[in-house]
Amino acid sequence: MPSIQHFLRPIVGILLLIQSCKPSTELSANNEANGVPRGVLAFLTTRDGNFEVYTMNADGREVNNLTQNKALDFWSSWSPDGKYILFYSNRDGNNEIYRMDADGSNPTNLSNHPANDYLPAWSPDGKTIAFTSNRDSDNREIYIMAIDGSNVRRLTHNDLFEEVPTWSPNGKQIVFTRQLEEMVDTVKTTNGELFVMDIDGKNEKRLTFREGYDSGGKFSPNGKKIAFYGQDSSKNFEIFTMNADGTDVVNLTNDILEDYSPDWSPDGKWIAYTSGTSKQYDVWVIHLKSLKKFRLTTEPKRNETPVWRPDQK
Repeated sequence: MPSIQHFLRPIVGILLLIQSCKPSTELSANNEANGVPRGVLAFLTTRDGNFEVYTMNADGREVNNLTQNKALDFWSSWSPDGKYILFYSNRDGNNEIYRMDADGSNPTNLSNHPANDYLPAWSPDGKTIAFTSNRDSDNREIYIMAIDGSNVRRLTHNDLFEEVPTWSPNGKQIVFTRQLEEMVDTVKTTNGELFVMDIDGKNEKRLTFREGYDSGGKFSPNGKKIAFYGQDSSKNFEIFTMNADGTDVVNLTNDILEDYSPDWSPDGKWIAYTSGTSKQYDVWVIHLKSLKKFRLTTEPKRNETPVWRPDQK
């Protein structure tokens, strides 16, 4: 017979969503002791009917649609100087990697390939782009290319697939997700785990050994930690942090909502992430010291995958 917690769980989730709908002014007023998150976030939203790349201030204000295209525009990665954004789009008939100016102007197709290219990530020195593609196999693999789309090199060779490559702050390593098939109690299961490798594809190391799908790994600005999303013991997706070698895994969000796609603030004090349910996803931020959470978006229906613009020096 289901427990009372089974029936209370969805009710508590609804109450939490209602209570957390705080305007951005409340974020500023109530968080003086911890400092207010500063800077600009790129994020994805379907508020205009299809996925578009938007920006907003880190307090939820000054929201702008950058892509304004009827096709799917997805993902975002800032150039180190904050002047450009990478994303992928199917506006040319298949998924291609594009670069645009930070205000959304001058979109340029960089990959120009008949296969599907996804999930671009700009290297810290601004010279290289890591991405995922199925151009050489039916499975997605990790590639790198120059910022003009030339000199494409394949880094991984796997029977299943890899995704979400991101760079270490020193530009020497790439953390990524690999799909694995493993036997659990004599049953074959598909799992996702985080790996790290050198930028030539060598010295692969598995970082996570957990049940459920782990993905979205991002190094902290000082390179000592990695944030990612994965499942807790109740199969709910949460945001976790761990040391860069995979030790000391900590559940950061620890709530009943589904939490995905973490990204560190440039000062390393905050993590922006996606949180909600299938009915409503929003962009949130969490302060790493106090663990206080603030919701930045309320527009229906999907607001997700926030990425902080690098500090403007």
